[in-house]
Amino acid sequence: MKNKIQNIFRYLLSETTKKRSENIILSIAIASFVIHLILILLVQLNLIRLESSLFDSPIAAIYTPFSFILLYEVYLVIYYLPRSITTYIGKQYEIITLIVIRRLFKDLSELKLSTQWFEIKNDLQFTFDIIASVVMFYLLYLFYKQSRPKHSETQKVITSDIDGFITLKKVIAASLVPILIIIATYSLSNWTFTLFNLDAIFKTSFKDINKIFFNEFFTLLIVVDVILLLASFYYTDKFHKVIRNSGFIISTILIRLSFSVTGLLNIGLIVGAIVFGLLILIIHNKFEEELK
Repeated sequence: MKNKIQNIFRYLLSETTKKRSENIILSIAIASFVIHLILILLVQLNLIRLESSLFDSPIAAIYTPFSFILLYEVYLVIYYLPRSITTYIGKQYEIITLIVIRRLFKDLSELKLSTQWFEIKNDLQFTFDIIASVVMFYLLYLFYKQSRPKHSETQKVITSDIDGFITLKKVIAASLVPILIIIATYSLSNWTFTLFNLDAIFKTSFKDINKIFFNEFFTLLIVVDVILLLASFYYTDKFHKVIRNSGFIISTILIRLSFSVTGLLNIGLIVGAIVFGLLILIIHNKFEEELK
């Protein structure tokens, strides 16, 4: 049974598969950028009609390849799940940071340069997003700096108990791959049908485009995080480990909640989630140093 799990894991989440996925998604991203530019040209020539602000300006075309880069980041979240809890959480922060940066390209295509900058909603959103992206980028730097293993921690003996926990994480990670492919395909097809007025199941407004797929993705991550937290009690009863894992769940929940609001509150929840995760990790590392 264990060998079957290892084989499935290697097939879906090995280093070779990661590199292959990276090349495939990069090729799709480049192709999607070109297709988006062609569609914008066709719209501007009045040859086709698309009800979307993403086809008003060539700048907005950058939004599409970024979406595929985000899908690769989603794969990396799953890839690092069995390998490193802090890198797994860091990849979640990378995803929400890239979502904000991707939103900047849409904001740029809708900017109205005027003396009433702070009175125009889209201009205000652009201001919030550009400041937040810089802050989040720096917070990510601090988070990865804190998650860097100390020299004394690089050599760890993997006991049978910990090995069992790692196997559980591999099973969960391998199970997530097909689930997320299904969710991504469903979300993308629904949005595409709506965009081209092909009898979509539901209507997707443009205000909601940043939520597509990622609502469900972060909801799924919360479920996974809770399962891992409960399972971790079999392998450790250290208070600071439990608090760290619980804190990371709260951080993920805050990110998920950010999709339900807009404007400054949206940015506040995202930045707050990363700050909370960073503080939890800093305090956890202090515990580790004191307990040596």
